[in-house]
Amino acid sequence: MDRLNGKVAIVTGAGKKGEVDGTGYATSILFAREGAKVLLADLSPENANATLAEIEAEGGEASVFIGDVSTEDACAGMVEAAVERFGKVNVLFNNVGLGGSGVVTQVDEEKWDRVMDVNLKSMILACKHAVPRMAEAGGGSIINVSSIDALRAGSSRNLPYAAAKGGMISATTVMAVHHGRDNIRVNCIAPGHLYASFPAPYLSEAERERRRLIGPLGTEGTAWDVAWATVFLASDESKWISGVTFPIDAGLLAATPLAVVHQLDELENDSQ
Repeated sequence: MDRLNGKVAIVTGAGKKGEVDGTGYATSILFAREGAKVLLADLSPENANATLAEIEAEGGEASVFIGDVSTEDACAGMVEAAVERFGKVNVLFNNVGLGGSGVVTQVDEEKWDRVMDVNLKSMILACKHAVPRMAEAGGGSIINVSSIDALRAGSSRNLPYAAAKGGMISATTVMAVHHGRDNIRVNCIAPGHLYASFPAPYLSEAERERRRLIGPLGTEGTAWDVAWATVFLASDESKWISGVTFPIDAGLLAATPLAVVHQLDELENDSQ
């Protein structure tokens, strides 16, 4: 288990929160298991230290950074903390996210700005400070977490969230071109209907089952499905992949709405 041996990784939103695993926590655990030294960035000391304790119990190496990555000071401090503690930066996983609901006629300016700050601006500012350090280290991999909601309108009326996540995809493409000659790869992950810490509090059992059935694979995704894909994108196995958005969605984006009608009929029949 040495796919990331010798690499230093920053994971934002790395803390363990509640009983349902999140993508930042799962990715941090796998990064450490695969040999990376991991800077665990989070707003909550309690959550970050919970992840740290698990990594250290398994013999891995990690360190905690506490800060609000929607601010430039925190992003700059985060990158410098990784360099000071581990000597370099090779991987940046921009994972923090904040939901935002409503159609365009319901947009609240203050809430809109907060959604953009947490989802999009945090990624931009983290990359601003990480890219020079990655270039100094000979290159690296940036992985941004977007959403299938950035690519297709879903059942949620969430324009602010979808717009922020769409901006992440555009920025990923542009940064991949701008910094390719620095040997820096920039890719994006677009998770589908995961059962993970972010959506879990808002889902009823019926909604959770509907989300499972709507995907062509008919199985439920977890944070670990995203984490394993992130390990691949962080490793040298993906050294010729850049500027790409990877849907991790049980094949959902491959289907039209009518293609999954019979699967929803299955749910209705089971409930009768």
